[in-house]
Amino acid sequence: MVAARELARLAGKRAGRRANELPLRIYSSIVLGALALAATWIGGTVFALFWLAAAIGVLWEWLRITSLRPLWLAAGVIYVGVFFVSMLMLRSDPRLGLAALIWLFALIWTADIAAYFTGRALGGPKLWPAVSPNKTWSGAVGGAIGGLAAGAAALFAAGLALRPVHAAVMLAVVIAAQLGDLMESAIKRRFGVKDSSQLIPGHGGLMDRCDSLVAAAAVALLLGLARAGTNAPAEGLLVW
Repeated sequence: MVAARELARLAGKRAGRRANELPLRIYSSIVLGALALAATWIGGTVFALFWLAAAIGVLWEWLRITSLRPLWLAAGVIYVGVFFVSMLMLRSDPRLGLAALIWLFALIWTADIAAYFTGRALGGPKLWPAVSPNKTWSGAVGGAIGGLAAGAAALFAAGLALRPVHAAVMLAVVIAAQLGDLMESAIKRRFGVKDSSQLIPGHGGLMDRCDSLVAAAAVALLLGLARAGTNAPAEGLLVW
């Protein structure tokens, strides 16, 4: 009984800390989102430098977590390389590069927000308690539904015809984003780290914010390349 009460007390304290951090998380998300959208809208060198800085920051946090172990160092270089190249190649599409990035942001940002609030509201079975004890199946499903709705809205706003296959494409990207988040949680748990850094108030580090985007952008690029090659990967991703 004493142990149960102590566990309940600790859980209550953690919940209180999360509630207190929520306004800070929201403010930080607005600022970061605005910067990402501005860089994406401008494109060109500004876009490349913005995401190069993000990739370097993620690599620094990866190395900080993994203590410069050689195999982990190589994996980190591959991880950020895939991230940077995926963002650049999607944006480089002359016709739909901007639309593809806005679609991607809408998809994964909304999925992340919907998963957070759905999981808190509904609770239920944990998604992978050994890796991320706060994530639930209800949150994952709610996030997927929210992400698909936002992605469809972004396609409509871009003037693109919605096809049934878009649902499968968007679901694949959302699942990739969720797996990317879980992978980062597994790495941090492997090395006994709570946050990748304290760079972003209320969020932790860049790696904590970019983990979903890395996986989602990579899958989106692969889908685009498979259909349209390197000349128009965004068009291959969005036009069906």
